[in-house]
Amino acid sequence: MSRVLVLDDEENIRFFFTEALKKEGYEVKTVGRGERALELFDAEDFDVAVVDLKLPDADGMEILKTFRQRRPETPVIMITAHGNRQVALQALNEGAYDYFSKPFDLEDMRVVIRRAAEKARLVREVDRLRRQMEEGGEGDAPHLIGESAALEVVRETIATVADSDVTCLILGESGTGKELVAEMIHYQSSRRDGPFVKLNCAAIPDTLIETEMFGYEKGAFTGATQRTTGKFEQADGGTLFLDEIGDMTPLVQTKLLRVIETGEFHRVGGANSVQVDVRLLAATNQNLETAIEEGSFREDLYYRINVVSLPLPSLRERPEDIPTLARTFLASFSEKFNKSISGIREDVMERLLSYQWPGNVRELQNALQRAVVLEGGDKVSMTSLPEAVTGGLPSASLSLDELEGESLADMIKRVKARYEKVLIQEALDKAGGNKTKAAQLLKISRVNLHQKINEYEIEPVPH
Repeated sequence: MSRVLVLDDEENIRFFFTEALKKEGYEVKTVGRGERALELFDAEDFDVAVVDLKLPDADGMEILKTFRQRRPETPVIMITAHGNRQVALQALNEGAYDYFSKPFDLEDMRVVIRRAAEKARLVREVDRLRRQMEEGGEGDAPHLIGESAALEVVRETIATVADSDVTCLILGESGTGKELVAEMIHYQSSRRDGPFVKLNCAAIPDTLIETEMFGYEKGAFTGATQRTTGKFEQADGGTLFLDEIGDMTPLVQTKLLRVIETGEFHRVGGANSVQVDVRLLAATNQNLETAIEEGSFREDLYYRINVVSLPLPSLRERPEDIPTLARTFLASFSEKFNKSISGIREDVMERLLSYQWPGNVRELQNALQRAVVLEGGDKVSMTSLPEAVTGGLPSASLSLDELEGESLADMIKRVKARYEKVLIQEALDKAGGNKTKAAQLLKISRVNLHQKINEYEIEPVPH
């Protein structure tokens, strides 16, 4: 529940805010004097502050400055009965989130407070993740995002095996974060100061995988004009991560097994052995036991790389992490692309939660990146998501299963209502929340639009 502090010397204004915001689910504290507001602001946590400019015991502009100095992450909205453009600009220059002159439109104020609260929540989430990274010992250390029980099991396993130097096999579908987990194991181990080297076995042609792993001597083959080190030498003293190890050819599997057993190998075209000290981590999205039965993967190598098995849950198995992941990606990409997108619409979040995510976290990340780039409003809307995620227009479409048992007339009525709601929401988004402009876009009266907004419980989001 978001908390709002309201500072205004007029009792009727305080009552107005209390009644209006409590209906929206906010916890509201109201005060009439600046001194009391400062005491509350220091003693309690608030997501948004609303401050009157003219107060009997204080200057609202000074209150704004103090609030911004003490807690710059808390948005402050200024209100006054004596506003002008110069005062508004001054307030915004001092860090005010927005500015309203009395009398103000209730719906506009609700929308701005909602946006400000969402921004504050995103800032807190980013700060929490940064602290989590710093507490891990490295400010830029890799980390898993989410608080699900399934993810906590993964974290505990990583912490247990990180410093043991055993070979681990990380299992999971594509996009579940196998490389990220390998990095976490490395950075939580005693080898953290050594190199972390990775090789995707599926991305290297069969004819080149051996030279990529072990390097080659000058003259080993046409074009080998100088000695070149492979991934094993590059990882000496650190960790080598072999991704998609199930795609490795039988010949290279045999040579890899020897390196694991002896710590030695020969560069391609070389006569002398090379000794290395490397911690090996491997990953695959294949069933290696089936590959062993089919004869495409060596059983003895499987047991060598699978001293500890670390299975990763799919995103379908931890849907409770989707909101946190989505908002984290949103904040990151909004900053990267310099976009002012404060949140995700409720219908969009419902879709993110119901979608099966065959590409897992990577697919979710890509979807949010696309949404940030294409979104024209200040909240992610359905139209900015990839078609694969929306399935066309899931917010408006209904399946026959959902309509089962209804007459054709009732089916048409429900489908019409669903599409009507979507079109009204898109018109409001395009009009920046301005109901008059939205009504003009839809070619209906403002009164008719207002009735439909109430009927469908639509929340307009201005640009």
